[in-house]
Amino acid sequence: MTRTQAILSTLIAYALTMIIIGLIANRLSRDEKDYFLGGRRLGPWVAGLSASASSSSVWTLLGVSGYAYAYGLAAVWLVPACVGGFALNWFILAPALRRESARCGAITVTEMLAGPIGTAKRWPVIVLASTIVLLSLLTYVAAQFQGAGKTFAETFDMGFTPALLIGAAIVVFYTLLGGFWAASITDTVQGMIMAVAALALPIATVTAIGGLDPLVAGMQTVEVEGYMTLTRGMPLAAGLGMVLGLLGIGLGYPGQPHVVNRLMALRDDAALVGGRRISMTWALVIYSGMIVLGWAVRVLLPDLADPEDAFMAGSEAALPPVLAGIMIAALLSAIMSTVDSQLLVAASTISHDLIGRAGEREIEPGLGHDRRVLLRSRLTVLTLSLGSIGVALWVDEGIFESVLFAWTAMGAAFGPLLLVTVLVRRPRPEYVLAAMGAGFSLSVLAYVSEAGGVLERVVPFVIALALAGWGAREP
Repeated sequence: MTRTQAILSTLIAYALTMIIIGLIANRLSRDEKDYFLGGRRLGPWVAGLSASASSSSVWTLLGVSGYAYAYGLAAVWLVPACVGGFALNWFILAPALRRESARCGAITVTEMLAGPIGTAKRWPVIVLASTIVLLSLLTYVAAQFQGAGKTFAETFDMGFTPALLIGAAIVVFYTLLGGFWAASITDTVQGMIMAVAALALPIATVTAIGGLDPLVAGMQTVEVEGYMTLTRGMPLAAGLGMVLGLLGIGLGYPGQPHVVNRLMALRDDAALVGGRRISMTWALVIYSGMIVLGWAVRVLLPDLADPEDAFMAGSEAALPPVLAGIMIAALLSAIMSTVDSQLLVAASTISHDLIGRAGEREIEPGLGHDRRVLLRSRLTVLTLSLGSIGVALWVDEGIFESVLFAWTAMGAAFGPLLLVTVLVRRPRPEYVLAAMGAGFSLSVLAYVSEAGGVLERVVPFVIALALAGWGAREP
C-alpha cells in the first residue's frame, strides 16, 4: 500500500465512522438541551477526552512541536502553561460550574453569565457575550475549513475548492444530525487519535536518532542562540516576560465556551472525578510528547523551512510509508473534527441566546415545541456552516492570520467572570458588562499592537478578574 492509499483508506474509514456516530447521536437529541448540552449526561471518558480535544485541537500537534523545533529547551514552559490550564478548568472551575449550571438550568456560557430571567441588564449581557463569541469563533471556523481544504488538496493533488467542500461536508453532516452528542463522541475519537500520535511519533523519532543521549547531544549542536536555555538566551527581564507570557496561555482555558460546556454537561460528581483524571493524563501525554517530537525532528531534520512542518516531516522520516500515511491521515482527520464544537457554540449563541433570548421565549413546552426548537437549532448550524465555508472559499487567507487572538480574547472576556460567578457570587450587571468588555477589548488591542506575551495573555485577564471580583462584593 502506498502512502496516498494509506491516507485515503484511513480517511474513508474515519469519515464513515463519523457519519455513523452522527446517525446514532441523532436519536439522542430530543430537544434543545440534548442538542446543545447532551442532556447533562456526559460520562468521564467522553467528557474528559472531548473537552481535551476541543481545547487543544490539531493545532497543538503542529504548534507545540513547531515551537520546540524552533526554540529548544524553552518549550518546556508550555507543559505547566497548558497542563496548568487543564487543572484550572477541572479542579477549580468544573465542580462549581457543573452544580451551578444544573441548578439554574443554563444551557450556554452566555446564559450562565447573564443570569436567570428577570436579572437586571440581562439582554445587554446576552448581546455583548454573543457578539464576542460570534466574532471569535466564526472566523476561526472558517480558518479551520480553509486549513482542512489546503491540506486535503496538497495531500491528494486535487483542487482546493472540492477538497474544502469534502472535508467541511463530513463535519457539518454529523454535527447537524447529532449535535452535542455527535461532537462530543467524535472529539473523543479525535482525542484518542492525538494521544496515539503523541506517543508513537516521539518514540519513533528518538529511536531514529539513536536514543535519548544522541538527542541531547544533537540539541547541543543546534546553531540557534539560547537553544539549550529556558529563556532562549534572553536577558533576565525579557526572559522573565517570555516565560510569564507562555504561562499566561493557561489563563485562557476557563473562558472557552466550546470547552467549558463539556464541564456543564457532566452527569454527576463521579463523572467529573473520572473525567479529570483522564483529561490531565491526556494533557501530560500530548504536550510532553509534542515537545520531545519537536526536539527530535530538529536533530533529525535541522533545515525545515517552517518549524510547524515538524509533525509531518517527522512522520515521513521516522516511519515506514504506510505508518507515516496513517499519521498524516490522523492529522487530517483531527483538522476535520475540530470545528464541530465551535459550530455548536456559535449556533447556540444565535438559536438559544439571541433568538430564544436564553429561554425567555420558550413558553410552549411539549413535543411539538421541542421539535420546532430542535429544527431551529439545526437550521442555525447549517446556516453558520454555509457562511463559514463561503468565507473560507472567497476571503483572502491573510485575514486568518489574526484568528489566533480568539483564544486569549475569549479567555479574558469569559474566564474571570465564570470563575467569580460560580466560586463567589454573580457580579452586579454593570460589572459583568465592564469585565467582559475590558477583557475582550484589551486582548484585541494588545494583539493588534503586537504587544504579545504578558500584555496580551495576562494583563487583560487580571483586569477583567479585578472588575468581576469588585462587582461581586456585597453592595
